[in-house]
Amino acid sequence: MDPYGLSRVVGEPGVLPQRARRLDPSLPLREDELLIDVERLNIDAASFRQLREACGGDPARVAAEVARIVAARGKLQNPVTGSGGMLLGRVREVGPRHPAAGDLVPGERIATLVSLTLTPLSLREVRAVDLSADRADVTGHAILFASGLWARLPADLPEPLALAVLDVCGAPALAARHLAPGDRVLVIGAGKSGALCCAQARRSGARQVLACDISPEAVERLGAFAEGIVLDATNALAVHEAVRAKTAGALCDLVVNVANVPGTELASLLSVREGGKVLFFSMATSFTAAALGAEGVGKDATLLVGNGYARGHAALALDLVRAEPALRRILEERFVR
Repeated sequence: MDPYGLSRVVGEPGVLPQRARRLDPSLPLREDELLIDVERLNIDAASFRQLREACGGDPARVAAEVARIVAARGKLQNPVTGSGGMLLGRVREVGPRHPAAGDLVPGERIATLVSLTLTPLSLREVRAVDLSADRADVTGHAILFASGLWARLPADLPEPLALAVLDVCGAPALAARHLAPGDRVLVIGAGKSGALCCAQARRSGARQVLACDISPEAVERLGAFAEGIVLDATNALAVHEAVRAKTAGALCDLVVNVANVPGTELASLLSVREGGKVLFFSMATSFTAAALGAEGVGKDATLLVGNGYARGHAALALDLVRAEPALRRILEERFVR
């Protein structure tokens, strides 16, 4: 058994697939692996933003760059951000020693809940790129190790909506874990992760929910769940002053950072109260900047690294969308076409 996929790492003995420079996605499938015919890649927000900007907003160039990275590395791991995303596909084969043997059958459609940075991937074609939804329609195959998490697509939600939610389902789950009723909460970043976290904060009994983003439109969309702050979160002092004014000087008990740009660490730190918590869920986060920044501004707060996996995270996020019609509308407007 090779539950973590070390045998798929090329030329670096003992290195785990996420850290490896290159993976081997070749067939045949091994006994403890799962083979997926890939249909769509949901690329994480920080990575997609970097690709879009580097390619001048040209979908064809983004498609070519995605294909180049996967051909070179045997996985999708942005060389600038280090991040990947997740995928949607159809089961082609289940190895007899894989944990899903006897449960999954060929032809079922699933989404992976582990990063593309550790998933062996081979693409025959990148058919289309949707610049507004951070996704690429592709043809190819991927391999899931025995330790890899997956979820069946729910029958009651549109496929693009379910995929978008499953892509970031760890964020609202961890926000719920670290939020206490009566807390003041700031969410930095008003994309899909931000929307889910704001809705979860309200559902968990937060006293006050603030949402900060540079986009007035993005902030306005979250009006059902949060008070808006339209600011560039790389301007830490401006964000601090706005949060201070909104909270009558109290600052926030919990700050959830899901921004897709670098340089927002200090805004998070200056917005949390002494003894509060900051959950860094963005792949654009510099954890060096966060740790040294907290020391530099003399802020005694608990700094948390966002883990994409929390027990029950997929069910929690999907149930949140089912329970909150306003949240579902926000996400459908962007992802369901």
